[in-house]
Amino acid sequence: MRILIIGGGVLGTQHAWQAVERGHDVVQLEREPEARGASVRNFGLVWVGGRATGPELETAARARVLWERIGERVPGIGFRPNGSLTIVRTEGELAVARAAAASTEERGFKLLDAAGTRALNPALRGDFLGALWCDRDAAVEPRVAQPALRAELAKSGRYTWVPGREIRDLTTRGAVDDTGETHEGDVVVLCTGAWTGGLVKELAGQTPVRRVRLQMAQTEPLGEPLTTTVADADSFRYYPAYRGDALDDLNARQPQGAVAAANAMQLLMVQRLDGSLTIGDTHEYDEPFSFDTTEGPYDHLAEVAGALLGRPLPRIARRWAGVYAQTVDTARVVHRARVADNAWLVTGPGGRGMTCSPAIAEDTAEELSW
Repeated sequence: MRILIIGGGVLGTQHAWQAVERGHDVVQLEREPEARGASVRNFGLVWVGGRATGPELETAARARVLWERIGERVPGIGFRPNGSLTIVRTEGELAVARAAAASTEERGFKLLDAAGTRALNPALRGDFLGALWCDRDAAVEPRVAQPALRAELAKSGRYTWVPGREIRDLTTRGAVDDTGETHEGDVVVLCTGAWTGGLVKELAGQTPVRRVRLQMAQTEPLGEPLTTTVADADSFRYYPAYRGDALDDLNARQPQGAVAAANAMQLLMVQRLDGSLTIGDTHEYDEPFSFDTTEGPYDHLAEVAGALLGRPLPRIARRWAGVYAQTVDTARVVHRARVADNAWLVTGPGGRGMTCSPAIAEDTAEELSW
């Protein structure tokens, strides 16, 4: 079987990976010279702990296993099982962490005191009560993961990468790009991310996804290892795993700060292989989105990160905004739908794309009986 993958981001590339692994010929097309959307504008987190019980957690846990297997074959993706620490600084935050640690074993949670937290991540020298440790979380390098995966796929002799081509039409035997060239394929899978206009809208109509905008940044090197991913307790408010009485009490007694609340923020901090830190992020849900980045969120992130590190955050070297697609029904992991006799649209993982993409692609392969 010959499969066309439309979209060069992580979701499209993982679909290409699944197809080649199953013995098929693959052509992957990307309208940009290189993917530059949400797949590279993220933390590179394989984030299991905070996922909602049910399909989301199951998908994330399975994807974590798949990422590790891929990392063994493709060291260039920078996979490392570094785990995560969600730092708590108040009694209310500690109560949420304690409830999460006691709720289930499937997430790999463990409650640590301050000494245990510093033993696991000595770079954290700030004043805090402890942390919720998740040993299931991991990280990859988002800026290089897709090229590294493509290089490995090319070794099969059954994979072709075609950048700088935008698909304008589908045929019964494939797709036609903006140069007029026809690319033949038995199945077309559109993994176009937040791009839901143009041909996607013509084929699928109004898809049940919304777009979400975020702001993030990358610092200069920290100068020492940050051995785990680090989150602040605002993550409890954002991720569904922590919902319950303890979180309700926290929200009532300790409302989120004004800047964080206005920008739907949490602190996530991941060290890149070059020693720099990726920090973020904000969430903007109402379109039209702002076209500029604002400094208030960056000031907040620097303040919180510095408090946890016990020293000023390194200078911010890069700032960016990004947009991803999220299913309107957030209980669904992804929107997958047939849009033509031989074509499927797979979109809307909504901030879960880097984490869940290997398992989402595996599910697509199974559903389409590749």
